[in-house]
Formats: sequence, structure tokens, C-alpha cells
Amino acid sequence: MTDKISSLPVSQAAAPASAAPKKSWRDVWHVYTEAATLRMLLLGFSAGLPLLLVFGTLSFWLREAGIDRTTIGYLSWVGLAYGFKWVWAPLVDRLPIPLLTRWLGRRRSWLLLSQTLIMTALVAMALTDPRQALLPVVWCALAVAFGSATQDIALDAYRIESADIQRQAALAASYQTGYRIAMIWAGAGALWIAARAEITSLTGYQHGAWQTAYLVMAASMLLGMVTVLCSPEPQRRELPPSKNLAEWLKGALIAPFADFLRRYGKQALLILALIAVYRISDVVMGIMANPFYVDMGYTKDEVATVTKIYGVIMTLVGAFVGGGLAMRFGVMKVLMLGAILSAASNLLFAWLGTRGHDVTALIFVISADNLSSGIASAAFIAYLSSLTNVNYSATQYALFSSMMLLLPKFLAGYSGKFVDAFGYSQFFTASALLGLPVLVLVALASRQIKPASQ
Repeated sequence: MTDKISSLPVSQAAAPASAAPKKSWRDVWHVYTEAATLRMLLLGFSAGLPLLLVFGTLSFWLREAGIDRTTIGYLSWVGLAYGFKWVWAPLVDRLPIPLLTRWLGRRRSWLLLSQTLIMTALVAMALTDPRQALLPVVWCALAVAFGSATQDIALDAYRIESADIQRQAALAASYQTGYRIAMIWAGAGALWIAARAEITSLTGYQHGAWQTAYLVMAASMLLGMVTVLCSPEPQRRELPPSKNLAEWLKGALIAPFADFLRRYGKQALLILALIAVYRISDVVMGIMANPFYVDMGYTKDEVATVTKIYGVIMTLVGAFVGGGLAMRFGVMKVLMLGAILSAASNLLFAWLGTRGHDVTALIFVISADNLSSGIASAAFIAYLSSLTNVNYSATQYALFSSMMLLLPKFLAGYSGKFVDAFGYSQFFTASALLGLPVLVLVALASRQIKPASQ
């Protein structure tokens, strides 16, 4: 197993994904055995763990606690923290943490700090019963989301700086695999733990069961923390010294965005539009998936078992196939495939709503959804990485990934209200139709061969 921590020259921006030469299948699969790729699997787990704990799993918990769907939908706006992470990304990119940065380096110090915040907030959430007081749960969820968004900023920069552009698709696939496995653990795993922790002699909602599940999830963050402590810091990029605060702010806040606009010119608007809507079908639909399972009569055990077995398998297949296809045929073709599959999988949920309590149909739909999501996400992460200048990796990637979530998360806040008004079938169909403009934007963006200026 080799460890390839190489880097681009400081002045070089990442080449566009479409410019990568075609690799042999042997080279494609060998890259997955490299230490940097395997390390990204573990760090991807740390990044993916908090997401469902403040969205999908939390919505299952809240629905079981008797919270209405409209309120659950509005609470998904906690996720807007991910949509505004570009605001504090320049600080993560450049600001050292006293003592910690000298010990671990710029990227790893921010990773460890954000992971500590996530763990602490999850423990606090576990100790709060939403049926007794909903507001403390909201504040804890906000803290988890803020810590998770900060971890994403530092981790995206760490990934981009840890390997050359030719390996970014593989790192993205490995990262996405770890991310999706963590989501399954935070989803199916949390449901399974909560079901096991229930007192069988009692019926109905039991807060103690959810408390146990969330404490276990908090402890699971230790995997990422240990990985950070055992990982090397990417090659340090010396930043030009600033003469005063105004010059520092210009370099930290303005330069990353100016660089992107300079390199892509008028193409920047098309790229940003694609980023803003690419995952809209998945994100808008996702917040209502667990309330849908509850209302359809599926138990925590059933959802956990199906997701744990079939979700894991199809997630692994989707992420690695997506990463491999992107390296072999180019990112843009796989982006189009992922966009089509993501929209189509939402229609399967509409079909599932007509089946009643059908576990076989649930297996098929969850499998298809995880496969399509894995393919789309691996290609999309590689595409975003290809747009990033390594001089501003944290800030620029935070801007891209924030835009990816901002509009979808805002619309998702109304998902519960939509379901209450029109029903699940119409909701899933409408969320699938949201993916149609994505196909047009991917087709237009495929014509973009290289940045306007290097």
C-alpha cells in the first residue's frame, strides 16, 4: 500500500475534470489501494455521520415523538448552516487555532476542533427529550450542523490538497463511500440501536431508547478523531504575508471568489447554476423519507434492516462505480447519468406509496436510491474538486458545496407542508420533476472544456 501525498504547484489551479486523460482499468482500480484513498474512507465516515442525525434520523425521532410534519419540515432549515459555510470558510482556510495548529497543522487542527464540537452537541441532544422541550433539541441540532459544516470545509481542503487532480475522482469515490456508510450507520444503525434499547413491556414513544442511540452516535465520532491524529498534514502552502488587516481580509475573503470569476469568466454563471440545483431532487425528497416510512407503518427494525443490508451494498457499488466511470469516461458523462438516476429514483418512492406495507418493494426502492445517489455524488464531488484552485481550496470548495445545498434545503423546509396539502405521491413526483432543469444544465456545462484563464 503506497501513500501518495502529492500536490500541485502553488500557482496552478486544478485542471477541469474533462481534460483528464483516459486511464487503463488497472490504473483505475489500483488507486483505491493507496493509503491516501483509504484514509479518505475513514474521514468520509466522520463527515457523513452528523448529517442524518439532524435530518433523516431526527425526523423519524420527532415524528415518533408526535411532532407534526409541517414542523419537522421547517426544522430541516437547520441544514442551511451547510448552505452558508462559505461565510466562515476563509477563517478555516487561513486562521490558525492557538496551540492546536502548531501541533497538528492548519487542516488537521480545524478538523479535530469541529469533530469535538459535533460529539459534544450530539451528547447534549441525546440528553434532551423533544416531547418535553423542542427548542433545546433545535439548538443542539444547530450546533451539530455548524460543527459538521466546519468539518466539511477543512476536510474538503484536506482532500483536495492530499493528491493530484488525476486521483481526485478516486478520493471522491472513497470519501463518498465512507460518507454513505456513515449515513447508513447514523440512519439504519441509529434506528436499530433505538429499537434494541426499547423496554419491551412498554408501548409507544420511549425517549430512553433514542438517548442510547444518540450517545452511541456521539461515540462514533472517535473514529474520525483518531484518523485525524494519525494522518499526515498535507504539504503546507506558504501564504504571502499581509501588511495589515485590510490586506489580510482581501486575501481571505475577496481573492478566492475573484480567482474563480477570473478563470471561468461568463462560464462561471452556468457552473454556479448547475452546482445550485444538481442535488435538488435528492435533498428536497430526503427530509420526508423517514416520516413517510413511519406513516406507511414500517417499523424501526424494518427500515434499519433494509437500509443496513441493501443500502450498504448499493452505496458501495454506486460510489465505486461512479468514481471508476468518472476516471475512465470523464466526469461530465457520469454527472448526466447521476442526474437521470436521481430523479428517476424519486418516482420509485411515489410508486412505493401505492404498495402499502410492502417490505420487498421497500428493499427495491432503497437499493435503487442508494445506487443512484452513490453514482451521482462521486461524480459531483470530483467535478467540484476540478473547479477548485488549490491556493483557495477551503474557501472555493465551501462556496461550491454551500450553493449545492442552499436552494434545495430552503425548498425542503416546505416539504412537510406540501405533503400535508397534497399527499406523498404528488410530493415525490414533484421532487422528481425538479431534476429536469439539471439535465439541461449538465448538457450545457459539458461544452465547457477548460477555464477561461489559468
